Amino acid sequence: MTFIYSTKAPFGRLLRFFNFKTGLIFLLLNSIVPSIWGQETQEKAETVWTESAVSTFLFNQAAFNKEWQGGGISNVSGNVNLTYNLNYNKNGVNWDTKITAEYGAAKIQAQDNLQKTNDRVEVISVVGKKIKNSKWYYSGLFNFRTQFDSGYEASERTEIINGVSVKISSDVRNSKFFSPANFLLGPGLLWKKEEDLKLNIAPSTGRLIVVASQFTNPDDPRNRLDKNGEYFGVASGETTRFELGMALNGYAKIELLPNVELENILGLYSNYLEKPKNVDIDYTANLSMRVNNLITTNVAFQAIYDDNAVQGFQIRQALGIGVTYKLK
Repeated sequence: MTFIYSTKAPFGRLLRFFNFKTGLIFLLLNSIVPSIWGQETQEKAETVWTESAVSTFLFNQAAFNKEWQGGGISNVSGNVNLTYNLNYNKNGVNWDTKITAEYGAAKIQAQDNLQKTNDRVEVISVVGKKIKNSKWYYSGLFNFRTQFDSGYEASERTEIINGVSVKISSDVRNSKFFSPANFLLGPGLLWKKEEDLKLNIAPSTGRLIVVASQFTNPDDPRNRLDKNGEYFGVASGETTRFELGMALNGYAKIELLPNVELENILGLYSNYLEKPKNVDIDYTANLSMRVNNLITTNVAFQAIYDDNAVQGFQIRQALGIGVTYKLK
């Protein structure tokens, strides 16, 4: 976190923006969590449920007055993260559900619009039945991913104005809520040593990709079809794409030092029906260094490879000092 005095740090608009976005996140969780708790109340006498929730707000700010000669652009950014875990364990049946909601944005001086820096909604749920006295379970996997807000990419075109060629730059929307949305569902085997170390292998998993028609309609000027006539793998004129393949999901949380934890989350998927060697990769590493019960320093790194989206790695990295609240 860097502070250099300025009388014009752009706080107000960002805070109003975060109030709106945070409201959307809490609305999502409030629609999901009560139904889960209702189920817990009905079966409390028969089952064993455990739950935990962590909310984190990361904040970064840098400001420079007009006399500052070292270079730099004033900016302020923030990231809200909500994680909810629900676990059931009784008579050899284990059910783990993790709900993650994240949103981040930055306001850069001299730019009118806020820049989105992070946006994710994900639900991953694995239910398993223990195989005798081993660490293996027969399992079923469900995974859902989308985003809250629209995404934009810079676009440039050339127009002839009064006989002069002029380049015009603009931001073009290339994604939005539920476009794309990914669903995974399939049976498999779960190896679980403990809550912080587990691996699920699902060799026959269906994946459904859902997109908005505006992005795949060749007659709509808003379409984002690539050179192959596809948008996130969905063909021109279609709104869904079905795949069948193998899914592998791993989770490991390690305590490196007292108050220092490293969380590793890995997701792999290979589509049997098309280019099975092109394995989709989604890896996230979260390093948390706790100062006290409320203040933490967080470092997040995420690498995604999905050639339905882009033929290359998508990389995200974030560092910030945050306020963390845990519900147990």
